[in-house]
Amino acid sequence: FCQRKNLSISFTSPINNSLQSKNNKKLTMVELATPSENQAEVILIGCGCPLRGMGWYHAVQMLGNECPSAKLCHIVEPWFLGGGADGPGGPEFAEFQKKSEEEHGVQFHKSVADLPPVAEGVKRLALISGRTVDNPRLLSEAISAGCSVVYLEKPGAPTVEQLREMKLEASDANVQICMGYNKNVCKYVRKAREFAAQIPGSHVTFVSNNTYEPTAESLGECFERNAEGMLKNMAIHELALLASFYDVSVDNIESVEADKDFSSMQTLAGPSGKEWTDFDKIKFTIKTKTGKEVSVQADRCGGDTSYAMVSDADGIELFRHSMPDEEDKANVSVLEVKYPGAMPYFFSQDPDYITVKERVAKLCATGEEAKEIATIDIAIAALSVAEYLTPVLREKLGSENAGSSKVEGVVATDPAKVASQ
Repeated sequence: FCQRKNLSISFTSPINNSLQSKNNKKLTMVELATPSENQAEVILIGCGCPLRGMGWYHAVQMLGNECPSAKLCHIVEPWFLGGGADGPGGPEFAEFQKKSEEEHGVQFHKSVADLPPVAEGVKRLALISGRTVDNPRLLSEAISAGCSVVYLEKPGAPTVEQLREMKLEASDANVQICMGYNKNVCKYVRKAREFAAQIPGSHVTFVSNNTYEPTAESLGECFERNAEGMLKNMAIHELALLASFYDVSVDNIESVEADKDFSSMQTLAGPSGKEWTDFDKIKFTIKTKTGKEVSVQADRCGGDTSYAMVSDADGIELFRHSMPDEEDKANVSVLEVKYPGAMPYFFSQDPDYITVKERVAKLCATGEEAKEIATIDIAIAALSVAEYLTPVLREKLGSENAGSSKVEGVVATDPAKVASQ
């Protein structure tokens, strides 16, 4: 039906000139995207709005041939090919769709069920980048569509129980799940771990920052939009690092110490008027029963630089590596010009997104081990720790009169109120 090639070029075959995508738009001047022998056929499920959706950024990286083992062939986008077509972001998506079809031969579909069967000899990879609440269903649909490997964005599912059910379903179908915890392959994480390994008795602290304004309006909107809470959202990457490299699991936690001077917990109203209680910043140290110790610090209003720090036994800082570093900043400047108006965090983590996708795609295409890529077991451990820590840290901060508000125009949170929630 379609010759297998690595090129996306113009040609004059009358058969290929009449090929159509699932939305019945003719794909003239370019053949339908087809993987080569050493590539995975990638199905992107959940593209989102250009410049804003994580799925969209995954797409442009693959369309730019930045992941050699990944051939983006299909995009499933229920919202913008359905009810959202005429709403905000709809025209921008339509323009992206047109360009992707005409220049790259990508086929677009409203649902996973619309995908064509897997061609003989092709290894199909699903990259699921939709809403977390939809992930269990989308995993089932991806398995039914013939995917042998699934790349699942964090945290994978709303609850630990759902993740466990997903693991079992995938295992029964002989499908591998890899998680999009890109910090597992980040340069700053690797550099800090390598340095700490050379210093007996050293201590690592992973610091995650974001750029919300320190106001009730900004944080209230954040709390409502990320209602699962900081530990299941912003800090889940750090918890995955702890599960991956420090043997942290609920069963292996010996103690948790909260830094009450740094940490802050608030109850704020979101745009709907409903109140939400969450951490706007938190710092804690975990000691494991197997003798390891590691700290996490997360601040919603801490800025746009995240880093890993190594200190000695007395708490004196010995080493720090940041993301972005100087090399990353040069790449960020290039990407800002290439994709003006896109989410800033896409650019600072650009190399890591590429690394994770390439390793997962190569696993799918050739069977090569996806080194340092988080598994579904790591996802289960990280989410379990998040569910365990949230009430523990709330109680520690509330009962110790910590967590007072430090944002503009907000009355300090009543610790007793927080502790009772």
